[in-house]
Amino acid sequence: MFNIRLVLNRLAPVHRSVTSPTLQRVRCLQTTPWHCKRRKTAEEKKAPRVIEFSHKKKNQPQAATGTVVDIWRNMTVAELARSSQLDLEHIQEVMLYVKGAGSIEPEARLEDQKIVKEILQKCGLRMKIVAAPSAEKQLEEKDRDVVPRGPPLEENLRERPPVVTVMGHVDHGKTTLLDSLRGASVAASEAGGITQHIGAFTVEMDNGERVTFLDTPGHAAFSAMRARGANLTDIIVLVVAADDGVMEQTKEVLQLAREANVPIIVAINKVDKPGSDMDRVRRELAQHGLALEGSGGDTIAVGVSALQGTGLDELTEAVSTQATLMGLRGEYVGPMEGVVVESKQDSRRGKLSTAIVTRGTLRKGSVLVSGLAWAKVRGLFDHAGQPISEITPGMPVEILGWRELPSAGDVILEVESERVAHSVMRWREAQAKADKAEGDKDAIMAKRMEHDEKYKAEREQQRLAGFYRRRHKGPRPKESAPDDPTPKVNVIIKGDVHGSVEAILDVLDTYDDSEHCRLNVVHYAVGDVSQSDLELAKMFNAVIYAFSVSIPEKVKDVAIKPVNIIYRLVDDLKKEINSKLPPIDVEETVGEANILQLFDINEGRRKVTVLGCRCTKGLLKKASRFKLVRNGETVADGLTLESMRHLKNEVDTIKKDVECGLRLDDQEVVVKAGDSLVCYKMVQEPQETEWDPGF
Repeated sequence: MFNIRLVLNRLAPVHRSVTSPTLQRVRCLQTTPWHCKRRKTAEEKKAPRVIEFSHKKKNQPQAATGTVVDIWRNMTVAELARSSQLDLEHIQEVMLYVKGAGSIEPEARLEDQKIVKEILQKCGLRMKIVAAPSAEKQLEEKDRDVVPRGPPLEENLRERPPVVTVMGHVDHGKTTLLDSLRGASVAASEAGGITQHIGAFTVEMDNGERVTFLDTPGHAAFSAMRARGANLTDIIVLVVAADDGVMEQTKEVLQLAREANVPIIVAINKVDKPGSDMDRVRRELAQHGLALEGSGGDTIAVGVSALQGTGLDELTEAVSTQATLMGLRGEYVGPMEGVVVESKQDSRRGKLSTAIVTRGTLRKGSVLVSGLAWAKVRGLFDHAGQPISEITPGMPVEILGWRELPSAGDVILEVESERVAHSVMRWREAQAKADKAEGDKDAIMAKRMEHDEKYKAEREQQRLAGFYRRRHKGPRPKESAPDDPTPKVNVIIKGDVHGSVEAILDVLDTYDDSEHCRLNVVHYAVGDVSQSDLELAKMFNAVIYAFSVSIPEKVKDVAIKPVNIIYRLVDDLKKEINSKLPPIDVEETVGEANILQLFDINEGRRKVTVLGCRCTKGLLKKASRFKLVRNGETVADGLTLESMRHLKNEVDTIKKDVECGLRLDDQEVVVKAGDSLVCYKMVQEPQETEWDPGF
């Protein structure tokens, strides 16, 4: 409240004596908010009081002060709002206060960057000039998988070389036959003359045709490799030794060929060896369902000698004829498709894989995916190790540039870019995790049901016991898992190629003697023994088996055993298991005596029985144990002697063909004349595992 009269008196002190009518009226005027307030009517006073609230504007997310905003030439007002993370209305309102800003329509172009800078400064932001984004909208694609293409067009198909797999029993001459075909010596370089992995190479025939050969192992442990060879191949050359005939791996190859529906050409090897019988081999093959030419069938059989080179021309002609009849053709255009034959870790070149191209043309720089591995091809090499620029269908190739080692037998597919490869890897990894979770679901549910049943049984037992009985008296015992007294052997497997490691793991999966000794595979991988392997072996007290790989020098406190033949690895592993097994007690027979007659004598007030015996084998020792045998069956065991006498003298031993009197400690044992007493002692012998991997 204020008084105008006092104000006027201060402003005009010299006119205090002037009293005009207007001034008199002003002097009586007073202003206050109370005079402006309207009084409520009686109805309004009786009405209920209503409080109205105005709607609040939603807080929109605004960019932080000082944020750097990306701008580019000729950007629109809407693009500036999106880049600065501000509302479009906010930018348009700021533009009204910027001189020369022009139109504020969302699609209006901001050509002057000084104008844009001033707009951002008024918003409390800074700017950074960048290149304009692509006009195409980059939509974020979901992770996806890739699959092989559909059937090829007829006009794109051309002839391709056949893929021939040489299979058969171990030591029947498969690798030697291939050596003769390509003029090399591979069998001598293989450990023990046994092929340990699949070898792929190309041979050019005399007529100019090329054939891709795969050499598969014949050892029983490499059945998975032979199965892959049968799935990759167009023609199988089954090598059967003329002196051995049909063996176990021969039967397995016949079964694989039937399942894969692959034609077979039989090469009866070692025809020049004494004792060879081709007719017997033909009969045995016919007994297993393989009808040869001349015996009512259409399967070609050729007699060859891999060492002497006999019959090789006839064999190659048979392969060429079979390939021509099959009309093998492939598509040479489009993205590459293939199959991994083998993969390995090279200490100098890195991760490598041998593959067979089945479709398309593979070139350097291509991006490939295979299983959970992908690669940008940095180099292509043929079977001789020579670099090549491209590879066509039906040809083997060694691929350099894998980020991770692919698994043998996986399909290789070419993709457009590394971005697509990463998308495929994310999808496949997520799918693998989901499949693993689904596989573990049953085991988890079974464990849960077992836990629930145990809990319900304990709860029911506590309920029946009553409250006071189930109370713990004294300190609560520690809950800890009991130590497992079973001995165990921990191993680490390192191999030269993926197939060898896979074969070793398949052999170890046959271990079935875990009751006496546990066999744990701590780690397995492809490549040389590394420092991390040594540290892992120290941690788990494990044995490292280096299968055809190099090992570091001057290694301490770690057992490393280099091996190059799989059955030698198994033999050494058996010795390692046997060393962990505790010795067992075995009965060793010392002597044997026949009971001729029984004598009852009185010793004080006690009546005892003395056995009149004659030693028939070995020695009888008083300190040893005896067992009573009647009609070949043991009546009593673990008997001890109280007295052993020869004539009237107490002795400790009785020799063969000497009569004696024996008195047992246990007089309750019923002994009859004609029974036998076997004297034995317990000795400890080393225990051996019963594990038999099958070879």
